[in-house]
Amino acid sequence: MRKIETSDPIYGEYIRILEAELIPATGCTEPIAIAYAAAKARETLGVLPEACRVTASGNIIKNVKSVVVPNTGGMRGIEAAAAAGIVAGRADRQLQVIADVSDAQREHIREYRERREIKVVPADNGKVFFIDVFVEAEGCSAHVTIESFHTNITCIEKNGRCLFSRACAEAEDEPGHSDKLNYGLLSVERILDFADSVELGDVEGVIARQIECNRAISREGLTGRWGAQIGRTLLAMHGNDIRTRARAAAAAGSDARMSGCDMPVVIVSGSGNQGMTASLPVIEYAEELGADRELLYRSLVVSDLVTIHQKTSIGRLSAFCGAVSAGCGAAAGIAYLHGYGYEVVAHTIVNTLAILSGMVCDGAKPSCAAKIAMAVEAGLMGYEMYLNGHNEFVDGEGIVKKGVDNTIRTVGRMARLGMRETDREILEIMTGSC
Repeated sequence: MRKIETSDPIYGEYIRILEAELIPATGCTEPIAIAYAAAKARETLGVLPEACRVTASGNIIKNVKSVVVPNTGGMRGIEAAAAAGIVAGRADRQLQVIADVSDAQREHIREYRERREIKVVPADNGKVFFIDVFVEAEGCSAHVTIESFHTNITCIEKNGRCLFSRACAEAEDEPGHSDKLNYGLLSVERILDFADSVELGDVEGVIARQIECNRAISREGLTGRWGAQIGRTLLAMHGNDIRTRARAAAAAGSDARMSGCDMPVVIVSGSGNQGMTASLPVIEYAEELGADRELLYRSLVVSDLVTIHQKTSIGRLSAFCGAVSAGCGAAAGIAYLHGYGYEVVAHTIVNTLAILSGMVCDGAKPSCAAKIAMAVEAGLMGYEMYLNGHNEFVDGEGIVKKGVDNTIRTVGRMARLGMRETDREILEIMTGSC
């Protein structure tokens, strides 16, 4: 272990990355981003819009189509998200833009959706993450554009006059999510050094919130009848051992979230499903082992940063299921929780990616909970493989490369570039255009 001093630039950058990535969101983040843009557009217009047009990239359409938008009475899709943002959204709350909606507002959202024109147009600009909301009323108009990540407003206009504009902070094909943060400093070895060295007070705020929020929605998913009830099914059919509880806890959170639960989730790399998958299995294992708060926090730092490291190479949205990255991160955190260092963590990551890197993302929906359960299972298998006689997948076997960070980059290349055509085919299948 190399101790990273608090004065080291890497130390400060890792803290900033965690603070930027581990933020609360109410509802699936893609429809919430649309609601955020719509709320900002109405705020800019100054009156209730008579009509609305949402232009969105394929990945946004894919991730909004089938998920329930919270606080809408069970409504799904882009039109519901836009209506919720317009009627009840508080733009200043960003990804919690529709966290607080009254019964009267909920009914108004439904009426607005039924009586006003909300047109959805696929974007043809080639961008992976793109949302533009245009609204008009009383001869006036406004539009708001979000690009690259969920809260990144790049343009605000009213009546054709620019009120705010900035260049998109990143190229779609480049790693990282912000020009203010250096994600290129992430590596598995440095992440472990940081986890060993970090002052708990520097991460306590974000990690404690992650534990509190994600455990709460997981419990809701296990006690309520949300979605496909994957978490409840796992416990009913496979018992209460720790391996099953780890999968069920993460899946149950997704059961609730994908079906419109209005409880907040602390996200990772722009996704609540990833945030729950990266955290809840680690929390379950910590309880099983009787780990203290310090070890749990350090283990979650490992899981979160390993997940972010992988997603940096992939990008926010792709045809690659992000639960795989988070399940891999959780397994790394569980290995650390058990007292293992770089060698075991590195081989756990490589084994996991070799097992399940082919799972595709076909949008946000109830079946995400099942995919989460499989991702956690793959992570645990990758971890246990190496413990059982140092069994491992090695350089040259499929997409595996020598060195864990090289394998992560290879998977990122496959997901970001190689699966573009897969992404297009998935969208065509989902929208019925093929």
